[in-house]
Amino acid sequence: MKKHWYDYLWIWSILYFSLGFFNILFAWLGMLDFFLPLLFAIFGGNKFFCNHMCGRGQLYMKLGTKLKWSRNRPTPRWMYSTWFRYGFLVFFMAMFGNMVFQTYLVGAGAASLRQAVQLFWSFRLPWHWAYSAGGVPDWVAQYSFGFYSLMLTSLLIGLVLMALFKPRSWCAFCPMGTMTQGMCKARLHLKEKVSGASRAASGE
Repeated sequence: MKKHWYDYLWIWSILYFSLGFFNILFAWLGMLDFFLPLLFAIFGGNKFFCNHMCGRGQLYMKLGTKLKWSRNRPTPRWMYSTWFRYGFLVFFMAMFGNMVFQTYLVGAGAASLRQAVQLFWSFRLPWHWAYSAGGVPDWVAQYSFGFYSLMLTSLLIGLVLMALFKPRSWCAFCPMGTMTQGMCKARLHLKEKVSGASRAASGE
């Protein structure tokens, strides 16, 4: 099978977390993984990014299939269920909203910068070596710590699921996948509605 340049984006995933480990400001680069899937869904009406360009999904496949770190057992059906996927999306967005709010508080001077990475939304780990105070406004650094925490937490969840089940079990309820799927469906519904209205107007 012919390889494409985007088949090597698993390297980007490793690079992202490595850079963030040494300099937390690189966490901002992860916003690409937030915006690009949405842009593909909104303007392309497809999940091309999720299916072909997701470096994290590729990394799970490399580790789980090539290195055989996965038990390769079937992903539990409940992970694909609508209630779980959208429930996790709501939870994830609530955590993202809280992260943005904490960033606002730091920017407004109502809270101080916390140089820590919070794993699984509960365990706070000191991360002082990754940032020297004063390099950028405190709110920029605070967002970096918060966003890296979300990205690292979701990576670890995916790695655990990769080991227990199929390599890309995380993709069953990935918040970005759920959002892009919803957008693609909404786009298709709108397109069909506009097409139907156009046919009705032309008397077809």
